[in-house]
Amino acid sequence: QVQLVESGGGLGQTGGSLVLSCASSGRPFRSYAMGWFRQAPEKEREFVATIRWSTSTTYYADSVKDRFAISRDNAPNTVYLQMNSLKPEDTAVYYCAAALTSMDWSTPTRADWYDLWGQGTQVTVSS
Repeated sequence: QVQLVESGGGLGQTGGSLVLSCASSGRPFRSYAMGWFRQAPEKEREFVATIRWSTSTTYYADSVKDRFAISRDNAPNTVYLQMNSLKPEDTAVYYCAAALTSMDWSTPTRADWYDLWGQGTQVTVSS
């Protein structure tokens, strides 16, 4: 069974930093892209960032651009989300996701491009 496992969530302070990690376990697979989404209480899940595996091309939501950075590791299907200049509105459950097949890179924010999802890790930013 293939799984994505997130780690690194927790409590951060406004203006501070946190790093999230996501790694796969189980049967090996190759990702076309891996990304991060988040869901705040009583809100819909929203796109945060994604990285195309072969080229390391990245794409960010406007709300996190210039504050967050997604990167990949040489280890298969391992990605990180460096979160800087945290704001209380960044409080959410953060989900890692992997797209196993190619997708339209002009719309990388669509959740339905992604086939595998982690269980999520809570990030809480205090004001």
